[in-house]
Amino acid sequence: MKTADINIRDPFILCAEGKYYLYGTRSETCWGPADGFDCYISDDLKTWQGPLEIFHRGDNFFADRFFWAPECYAYDGAYYLITTFGSDQTKKGIYVLKAERPEGPYQMYSEELTPADWTSIDGTLYFQDDRIYLVFSHSFEDTPDGDMCMVELSKDLKHAVSAPVVLFSAAAAPWAKPVPFAKAEFGMDGDVYFTDGPCLIDGDDGCLYMLWSSWSNCGYAVGTAVSKSGRADGPWVHLPEPVFPENGGHGMAFRDYGGSLKYTLHFPNDKYKERPIFKTLEIDHGKIRITEG
Repeated sequence: MKTADINIRDPFILCAEGKYYLYGTRSETCWGPADGFDCYISDDLKTWQGPLEIFHRGDNFFADRFFWAPECYAYDGAYYLITTFGSDQTKKGIYVLKAERPEGPYQMYSEELTPADWTSIDGTLYFQDDRIYLVFSHSFEDTPDGDMCMVELSKDLKHAVSAPVVLFSAAAAPWAKPVPFAKAEFGMDGDVYFTDGPCLIDGDDGCLYMLWSSWSNCGYAVGTAVSKSGRADGPWVHLPEPVFPENGGHGMAFRDYGGSLKYTLHFPNDKYKERPIFKTLEIDHGKIRITEG
C-alpha cells in the first residue's frame, strides 16, 4: 500500500533491521472505544506492508479507549512501545508494552509511568548521561496552560524514579493560542492551551531542540522550544513562529538510511482523514526548518 492509504494520527518511525517500521494512533478509533495498535513496514518510506496488528487488548484489559501515540524503541535487546491508555473510569496515563520483535506481539510491561491522579498523554523517551527520561504532556484537563513535563525512568523502563517536573507551558509560547472550542467540547471556561507530540533532537550546535504541537492561528501546528544548555531539563526558550503552521502536527524526527534528518507528522488534522507525511528537517542558526527535501 501507499503512504497516502494509511489512515493514522501521531506517526512514529523506528529504523530497525534495515527497514522502516511505522506506528501510530488508529484514526477510526481515536475518539471512541479502541482495542489495539498496528505497524506498517517499508523499505523506502513510499510503499508499505500492513497493517499488522501488534497489540490487541484482552477482555479484562483495564483500558478501552485513548489508545494514543505509540512510540517504539529498540533498547537492551528488546522493543518497547511507549503509549497512552485510558478509560471512562481511569485518567489517561502512559505505559510501556514490550516485544521481542518490532512487529510484536506486544505485552503489557510497566506500571503507569505518570502520576495516577494526572491526565497525561504523548510520552517520548530521551536518553542523556546514562539516564532515561520520559517527556510528556500534562494535559489541559488538569492544567489549562498546557504543561510539558518530564520524569526520570528506571533503567528497565518499568517505573518512574523521580517526581515529574514542568519544562514549560504552551501558554508561554508566542505562537500557541487558546483552543477556540474549549467550552463547546470540554465544558471549560477561560483560556485553554494544549501541548502534545514532543520530539527531542540533539543539534550539532550543542543545543537540544523540541518540536511539539499546539493550537495556533490556523489550527493544529508545530513549534520549537530550544534548550541552549543541551540538557532536557532546560531552561527551554520558545521560538516565536511555528515551523508547520496549519492543520497538521504530532510528529517525530528520525534519520533515514541515507543519513538525512526526516520528520513525519499527520496531515490533515481532520477526523478520519489523517495521513502520515514525510518532510526533511534542517537546523540552521538556532532554528528548525521543515522542507520538502
